[in-house]
Amino acid sequence: MPGKNRLSRSGLVIVYTGGGKGKTTAALGLAIRAIGHGWRVCMIQFIKGTRKHGEIESVKRLAPNFDLNILGEGFVGILDDKKSLNEHKSAAKKALEISRKKIISGDYQIVILDEINYALSLNLIGIKEVLELIRIRPQEVYLVLTGDKAKKEVIGIADLVTEMNAIKHPYDKDLSSIKGIDF
Repeated sequence: MPGKNRLSRSGLVIVYTGGGKGKTTAALGLAIRAIGHGWRVCMIQFIKGTRKHGEIESVKRLAPNFDLNILGEGFVGILDDKKSLNEHKSAAKKALEISRKKIISGDYQIVILDEINYALSLNLIGIKEVLELIRIRPQEVYLVLTGDKAKKEVIGIADLVTEMNAIKHPYDKDLSSIKGIDF
């Protein structure tokens, strides 16, 4: 089968999007599976960064096979954000530059661009820049883009798209985020 051979030798563009929980968690699950096979994974975070997240503390233990780059300045406009929009844009621009280097480096089988879709929807970065990252991806690299509100151009070019759909969430009852569950 021609398709099966292509998938066994080529990386995919994978998108985890939607308003429900689990996008970063799905990407990290993929990373853990890959590391179990001896692969190297790089994650660049575009938004998260100022708050201590349990998943980040966990993946630090996967080094040297997991290269974590926390470049965001925190969630934009929420969770006590005191950063200017320009500070967020500057951080996102730096994340784009580092993403480009990591994607073409040849050092990783998987590169995760965490919350890049959200950064794009907030206009911290442009669609042309994101499509360029996808375009420069070496054929064997799996590129994972997470975050809510993935653009139709990104979805159109992706090989696999999963949308997380929130049916119920504790936030609906004004409950705050839970350590160990939400962060």
